[in-house]
Amino acid sequence: MFEVRLARAMSKTVGGGTPERDNPEFWNGGIPWASVKDFRDGSYKLTTTKEEISEKGLKLSASHLIPAGTPIICTRMAVGRIARADRDVAINQDLRALYVNDHFDASYLILAVDSIRPQIENLAVGSTVKGINIAHLLDFEIFGPPKPEQSKIAEILSTVDQAIEQTEALIAKHQRIKTGLMQDLLTRGVDEHGNLRSEETHGFKDSPLGRIPKDWKVQKIADLLADVDPPMRSGPFGSALLKEELVDSGVPLLGIDNVFPETFVRNYSRFVHPRKAEMLKRYRVRPGDIMITIMGTVGRCCVVPDDIGIALSSKHVWTISLDRKAYSPYLACLQINYAPWVLRHFANDEQGGIMAAIKSDTLRSTLLPVPPPEEMDIIAERMRAISSEVQNKLTIFQKLRSLKAALMQDLLTGRKRVTDLLASKPMREKVYAGQ
Repeated sequence: MFEVRLARAMSKTVGGGTPERDNPEFWNGGIPWASVKDFRDGSYKLTTTKEEISEKGLKLSASHLIPAGTPIICTRMAVGRIARADRDVAINQDLRALYVNDHFDASYLILAVDSIRPQIENLAVGSTVKGINIAHLLDFEIFGPPKPEQSKIAEILSTVDQAIEQTEALIAKHQRIKTGLMQDLLTRGVDEHGNLRSEETHGFKDSPLGRIPKDWKVQKIADLLADVDPPMRSGPFGSALLKEELVDSGVPLLGIDNVFPETFVRNYSRFVHPRKAEMLKRYRVRPGDIMITIMGTVGRCCVVPDDIGIALSSKHVWTISLDRKAYSPYLACLQINYAPWVLRHFANDEQGGIMAAIKSDTLRSTLLPVPPPEEMDIIAERMRAISSEVQNKLTIFQKLRSLKAALMQDLLTGRKRVTDLLASKPMREKVYAGQ
């Protein structure tokens, strides 16, 4: 019921083109010119800030000027990605403007097409650059209820999108605050009143990391290691643990999929038999260890939770046991993830602008600021508080994303119809609460 071909929603479609690249009269003329690179995944807004063409370029090419608000879809490369222009815009040959007729709401159409994007992508053809014929695109079917219902669905989903955007902005803001606070706390510290120290009122000194309070030290990670054997490990390598020795259950073998910035993920997918694990006990992780990835995204760091139990680290991570009386694993983790003085040091291992791994010598020689123990505890407590704020916002963000996916599945297929209850104030409050 209410299934309609995309063609029935259109009054017309319009393609685009590219003016001659070697003719300067066709370019930089003030008319925004859009291509696939102006689409951002997860957003229905087309931001055209990269290139402009001239009136002459528009007139003497296959490009067309598309009115603001018109749905524009990618028919080549990012096939099926759809957005609406934030202003009048010319388009290139990889895009198609979709002019909806009076029976369809343009905002709803964008959502409906986005919901079938996987099907559109599957129909795309091409050996190097995939594309879809406009006739084939218009043959797809979408749920097409009466226009008032379309508008209400679009309004509901737009409310969720606004909440997602606002939450994203808050996460970015809190992350900036967190990074700045970390740099302040780990270079200035806190005075006896709990305030950031100032050189106007307290003594500071020069150090390899810059100016720091005079009673602080700067030490290498090598000097902060716990008295265990070994305090730093990566492996097992080669014949010490063969792939065929992994089992379906037993002692977890931890790797890069368990280590994310500040977050230990209990995603256990590789196991070692307890007898083999006993033979490899030098690679055991301990509560409070820090783990650093040396494959994939190199340099992600987290702290091993206190309730880890028996587990082994793999050759894809560095596992480090710090003397917890000498240094906070949490503060070390923060610095490895974000601190400019650590990231600059790690950059020495980069090859061609890419960090391929982190060498043992690089880790051991990494310098960290060392406040007195009581002050270190205060700094860690403050950083945990703002980290908790960021995590709360991330949790809300994920809930909103899940809510949007569920609503799209229900409302854009007709599985559930719009009701007054769904569009009511309690619904809006539910959205902004991230439920």
